Amino acid sequence: MELNKEFTRKENNWHSQTVSHVFSQVTSNPHGLDSQQALKRFNTFGPNKLAEGHYNVDGRPIVMSDIRIPIFAVATTKDHVSPWRSVYKIHLLAGTEVTFLLTNGGHNAGIVSEPGHKGRQYQVTTRKHEAKYLDPNIWQKETPIKKGVWWPEWVRWLENSSENNTTPPPMGNPRAGYKPLMDAPGQYVLER
Repeated sequence: MELNKEFTRKENNWHSQTVSHVFSQVTSNPHGLDSQQALKRFNTFGPNKLAEGHYNVDGRPIVMSDIRIPIFAVATTKDHVSPWRSVYKIHLLAGTEVTFLLTNGGHNAGIVSEPGHKGRQYQVTTRKHEAKYLDPNIWQKETPIKKGVWWPEWVRWLENSSENNTTPPPMGNPRAGYKPLMDAPGQYVLER
């Protein structure tokens, strides 16, 4: 895989080796999105163009401080790809209200654990735009721990942050020949 060669050139850099390992584990990407494209498109590793104001959409830079809608940011305590203290830096970049949630677990399990999953817990606070910055270590010590998975917290945030419900768009695109195969969540979740 070309990506592995690119990142393993710096053999003494553990981050590069970790990135190589993570991307070598990819088994199913959406059509047309291989690891090399994901890296280039989203700038996942390397310089953070979004944080630096150099991430372009339609030829115009997107700057985090220009976002005016509330942000709900999620991080996990053992994430090897996005360490939680790095994700917490959203407080330094955003010019809006930030709800920051830290859940236990790693990059995958911490995010996808279903409601009722044993041993899950999280911490969450909302910082108003005008509030002073709080160091991540102090934040972690002072923020109460809640038992359970974080999903219900996100649902509450969405309900409080959203306006009226609307009818979802139709699934598929029958005019282009793409009929829905079945209702969500899909057949793949039933396969063993």
